Amino acid sequence: MSKDVRSESVNLLSTIESPADVRRLKVEQLPQLCDEIRQFLIEHLSVNPGHFASSMGAVELTVALHYVFNTPYDRLVWDVGHQAYGHKLLTGRRDAFNTNRTMGGLSGFPNPDESEYDTFSAGHASNSISAALGMAVASRLKGESPRRNVVAITGDASISGGLAFEGLNNAANTPNDLLIILNDNDMSIDANVGALNGYLAQLTTSRLYNDLRYKCYKGMRKLHLVSEGRRGALLRFNNSLKSLINKRQNIFEGLNIRYFGPFYGHDVVTIVRVLTDIRDMDGPRMLHLRTVKGKGYAPAEADPASWHAPGRFDSATGEKLDKSGPDTPPKYQDVFGHTLLELARADSSIVAITAAMLSGTSVSVMQAVMPDRVFDVGISEGHAVTFAGGLAKDGMRPVVAIYSSFLQRAYDNIINDIALQRLPVIFCIDRAGLVGEDGATHHGALDLAYMRAVPGMTVCAPSSGDMLRRLMYTAEAHTEGPIAIRYPRGRCREKCGTGPVPPLPVGRGERICEGSDVAVLTIGTVLDDARTAVKKARDKDIGAALYDMIFLKPLDEQILEEVAAKGCPVITVEDGTIDGGLGSAVSDWFASRGLSTRIVRLGIPDKFIPHATPAQQHKMCGFDSEAILDTIEQLSGRV
Repeated sequence: MSKDVRSESVNLLSTIESPADVRRLKVEQLPQLCDEIRQFLIEHLSVNPGHFASSMGAVELTVALHYVFNTPYDRLVWDVGHQAYGHKLLTGRRDAFNTNRTMGGLSGFPNPDESEYDTFSAGHASNSISAALGMAVASRLKGESPRRNVVAITGDASISGGLAFEGLNNAANTPNDLLIILNDNDMSIDANVGALNGYLAQLTTSRLYNDLRYKCYKGMRKLHLVSEGRRGALLRFNNSLKSLINKRQNIFEGLNIRYFGPFYGHDVVTIVRVLTDIRDMDGPRMLHLRTVKGKGYAPAEADPASWHAPGRFDSATGEKLDKSGPDTPPKYQDVFGHTLLELARADSSIVAITAAMLSGTSVSVMQAVMPDRVFDVGISEGHAVTFAGGLAKDGMRPVVAIYSSFLQRAYDNIINDIALQRLPVIFCIDRAGLVGEDGATHHGALDLAYMRAVPGMTVCAPSSGDMLRRLMYTAEAHTEGPIAIRYPRGRCREKCGTGPVPPLPVGRGERICEGSDVAVLTIGTVLDDARTAVKKARDKDIGAALYDMIFLKPLDEQILEEVAAKGCPVITVEDGTIDGGLGSAVSDWFASRGLSTRIVRLGIPDKFIPHATPAQQHKMCGFDSEAILDTIEQLSGRV
């Protein structure tokens, strides 16, 4: 049975098993609970890394929401799961938090399969308003009683995404009682950009005005002087009056969405009061809270971008512990960033575009030297792609650097605004394949398949950092249409060279070693595991040929003809979905020629892969070195 806590000498967080326990506290105890949540996050995330700064900045908001609303009956819909660690602590997962982002443990993001309090998946940005509006309308259509309140919490600049505005527009024109909370911390991962951010930073609303407006509206409703039918006209009149006084139009109230704020987002008592005041109001409304990313931990407040996901750190000093030395191989993203700068120095037409991921993609390397040729468009992947199309149409060579899972949001733009017009845009697809602890919402499992399906798209993947450099020089020389280079999260196996390298012939792979018992065809960095497996097979007198295909589209038909002539079984290996990727392409080629060659495809199966380390994920999907060796042995008949 939950305890009724009344003493500040008690560690409050240790008594919270569900939000019902939070609601038993006195409101004056909530600041203590907030302090304890922050200390808990600092202690745990310093040794088991995760998304740090965003959740630190959302603590008071999280506590206030569960204090005021009757969760889980009332719905909290989180946008960008980076904010939700405090939410997990208050909803029965405190004692399991040490398993966060580990295999079989808690997900790093809200996950409906994990808890009834996680109402909607929240791995990407900008979806909370649309999803929450759907829930609010569903509740209204079902006539649920008592009223089910639905709250969308949008943060880390996700309000700048196009889907958020589509949701706002629909909320303004659909009967609903949705409450939208804008957790405004001036940040996404890197510094927030765009006119909307500047607008939000300057937006002010008088607390006295809002208090008076609450009271007048409630009084007029009580006296039957205003009805819901006349609410829109009254709202528009008030908006016009406030715009005249403030000499500023409120974009949200311009959409006929009641706006409250901005309020200081780290005063939990005030947030509770405001939420209580507006909780039962009719119609869509927005509460604007100004927060500090990394709040409560000085190093994170001073540098919120690098503390978004800082890795392990010393909780007492703030010293980051996951450091690289002079002999540490570079990350693939850094190989990309430095090669991009090399290319841009030699070719004045090259420009770089990213979507709120300057540091995450290492486009920041070029930005530091050539800021006028780098464009961070914010959380707007579709716009990033079409913007690149416009640049390419008029003679520039745009390089679009976006994470694989985020680029999915721009698929229509890739097809219609780039490929259809044969524009020479270079897509550098970071975080391709299985990405580890971020889990299913962030895996780049589909890019090989979805890019292969686009007419005129060239698709390739490097097996090493040096190969990534060569493919970037190849892409710069390729002007006959778009080209996509996909590469993984994490570090290369070896250090990389610098300086210009000759481009590769498009559509040509490489034979790594000969063999006639089995042929192994790979694309991307899975070559390393395949090489290990082939070597072990050779030690067992199994002759396995190994090929690095490099290009998925166009395929190297010379290699395929060579393999077909051997008449041996074929294994394809890829860190991408089996359906639609390299295995499918090779199978299609053999089938189209009437060849009955046995082909075994290794890669990501047709399901969502949970969070774990990349090595664990490769093993569970069956394409690590052991799985490749087992397949070689089985096909060779040497088991």
